[in-house]
Amino acid sequence: MTSERDREEDRLSGLTDEIVALRVELARLNSHRFIRIQNSAWRLIGMQFARGLAFGLGSVVGASLLVSVVVFLLSEIDFIPIIGDWAAQIAREVQQLEP
Repeated sequence: MTSERDREEDRLSGLTDEIVALRVELARLNSHRFIRIQNSAWRLIGMQFARGLAFGLGSVVGASLLVSVVVFLLSEIDFIPIIGDWAAQIAREVQQLEP
């Protein structure tokens, strides 16, 4: 009977230790910077706004660079008659759009 009681006490002691460890881990997670930002609605809105601005700026700059490289490469193709004429027309259109 005592061995059964000892096993039960050991089990409860182990559970108590696990609960204490969970509380310590939860306190550590709650003090993490990411969680503190997520807990404030205004900080969260500000971070998402900044993220959106960065994404939009990166998309515009990347697309501009990609289109300019493609147009430049197409304008250099003169040896293929159909593609060369088409590329030259695109290059003229782009140059007309520039201020």
